[in-house]
Amino acid sequence: MIDLKFLRENPQVARDSEVARGNDPALIDKIIAADETRRSSLQKFEDLRAEQKKVSKSVGKATPQERPAILAQAKELAEQVKAAETESNEALAVLEELARKHQNIVEGAPAGGEEDYVVLRHEGPAVRDFEKEGFTPKDHLELAEGLNAIDMKRGAKVSGARFYYLTGIGARLELAMLTCALDQAEAAGFTPMVTPTLVTPEIMGGTGFLGAHADEIYYLPADDLYLTGTSEVALAGYHKDEIIDLSDGPKRYAGWSTCYRREAGSAGRDTRGIIRVHQFNKVEMFSYCDPAEAAEEHQRLLAWEEEMLAKVGLPYRVIDTAAGDLGSSAARKFDCEAWLPTQNRWMEVTSTSNCTTYQARRLAVRQRTEEGRTQIVATLNGTLATTRWIVAILENNQQADGSVIVPEGLRPYLGGREILEPTKN
Repeated sequence: MIDLKFLRENPQVARDSEVARGNDPALIDKIIAADETRRSSLQKFEDLRAEQKKVSKSVGKATPQERPAILAQAKELAEQVKAAETESNEALAVLEELARKHQNIVEGAPAGGEEDYVVLRHEGPAVRDFEKEGFTPKDHLELAEGLNAIDMKRGAKVSGARFYYLTGIGARLELAMLTCALDQAEAAGFTPMVTPTLVTPEIMGGTGFLGAHADEIYYLPADDLYLTGTSEVALAGYHKDEIIDLSDGPKRYAGWSTCYRREAGSAGRDTRGIIRVHQFNKVEMFSYCDPAEAAEEHQRLLAWEEEMLAKVGLPYRVIDTAAGDLGSSAARKFDCEAWLPTQNRWMEVTSTSNCTTYQARRLAVRQRTEEGRTQIVATLNGTLATTRWIVAILENNQQADGSVIVPEGLRPYLGGREILEPTKN
């Protein structure tokens, strides 16, 4: 459930957030009206039930002459209580259905859609000028096939379009990258986790993934389980229905998992290679923190992402994602996009979102304050490394002969190897 008290007290803030996302602000008024109906019907039910208890207690004290009238009154009240309870439950169902459509309140994100992001800065090494270097760069798949690192044809033969095998050095490169990310996360105080990749509808819905983009998710109806598209989902559900101790600061987890996405609606986009696929691996940072510290924690997650990007030596830019391109649970999101030479464009490689109390409220994750009361916590997430990075690493570090320079930060994880040489076959 969303914070109805906030909505009642700040309806215009909520309306403005919906407008910034490109949604109909009338939803907010519908939720507020449904909340009023629910509270009114609940009060009616509780008043009638209190009166019913009072009348029931009076039966034993009544005289034989009074008792028939009191019993008749008790019977009538029982029927009224039952009807009022039904009315209250129906009102709650309407409220919950509307509330599920509500997306998190935007906090500081630019208004607009996918193209209305704001570039905050450019980082990393300069973008290479391959023309000056005297050769035309190969795309990641051509390079990978030369290195015997990716096999798309057999992936499609076995599983269909957008599936692949990482082979030889391709498999080693992914493991090196993800292990490097996990080492960095552990050094920063994150608890490493290998998470479940199947979750219940309650957990998937609680994280906000069953809204507008539910068609992106694989569902197993025979088991009533969903395949996760990020370990964020399992990590968000880890402390469901718990009161956690944040007295020593945020609780931070780094989830290593395989991720699954249907990529519905992306027909024709990035169909070559492994930019947009149905299955990949990722190390995801996840943080539970005090809501007052969420914005600061968001900047820390972004800094850890950039630390990892520096280790693999990629030219990248940081963008402030526009409200209309945010996921349902995110109040604000920063993306890091690496340069893709063969497509002359920037490609998302990391994303970090501040979900404020949106997920934790749905999943009932709380902390106990110094005053002894409970308070909903904030949740945040951020990518630390994922399979897609291989695309940018290969293209930005390629040489004219098809070899690829190994980024310095990954060399210790590849036995000290400094260059990937094309195979003879």
